[in-house]
Amino acid sequence: MTDEHDSGAAAPAPRRSGRVDEERRRLLRSAAVGGAVACAALLGLIEHKASKAGPLLRPPGALDEEDFLAACIKCGQCVQVCPVTAIRLGDLDQGLGNGVPFIVARDQACDFSCDATQCVLACPTGSLSHLIDRKEQSRMGVARLSRPDACLARKGSGFKGLARGAEFKGRLRYQDIDRWKPKPVASHPYEIEVCDLCVRQCPIKGAIELAPMSNDPNDKRRTPVVKESCVGCGVCEMICPAEPAAITMEVRVTGRDPAGAKS
Repeated sequence: MTDEHDSGAAAPAPRRSGRVDEERRRLLRSAAVGGAVACAALLGLIEHKASKAGPLLRPPGALDEEDFLAACIKCGQCVQVCPVTAIRLGDLDQGLGNGVPFIVARDQACDFSCDATQCVLACPTGSLSHLIDRKEQSRMGVARLSRPDACLARKGSGFKGLARGAEFKGRLRYQDIDRWKPKPVASHPYEIEVCDLCVRQCPIKGAIELAPMSNDPNDKRRTPVVKESCVGCGVCEMICPAEPAAITMEVRVTGRDPAGAKS
């Protein structure tokens, strides 16, 4: 008599549930994405180290560059609170700087319209250091007369009209017009015997002045002299009527330590 159940027959393989397969696929996808992100970060770091491009102007309170890049979480809170929209976020072509805030002073400088460095207050990580609470404590960079031959003051020339033309989109706080609300630069014409826009519009008292170029009292020529109190906000570069600007920002990448700037 033959046993109905053949003991020598192989048992059917256990069937894997669809749920297990889905979990496995999800794990593999996560691993692939994680690997891609790690590779992108490494590539960005390599590009950042090898980049020949000049450093970018960072918002007030930024830590030294390497520490700033490490601490910034690219949340964009500083961008949202800037009253003149001076702060931008880096694009993909900036490698490690992708999503990191920076300022293009010629297009829109930081004129401290907010008075109390709102970008610093909005920063959740301290990459814009919370140790500063006044604009004078910022150490973004320093103004340099990079094209002295283009400077109208050094020629003894005046200026009449719109500093950057009717199409310029930048804004500036003109305290003699409105103490709080920045106005379009294109809405504010000038008529000046000897150009002094870099001094006139500087938001940091005593950061720049015009000095005579000779002992002749009839010599109208003046040269901009940048003082130690300059914080590198970029207003002088933005407002300069020369094209390209006669005065530009030399960006700090170190020495921005707010503990050293605190007074």
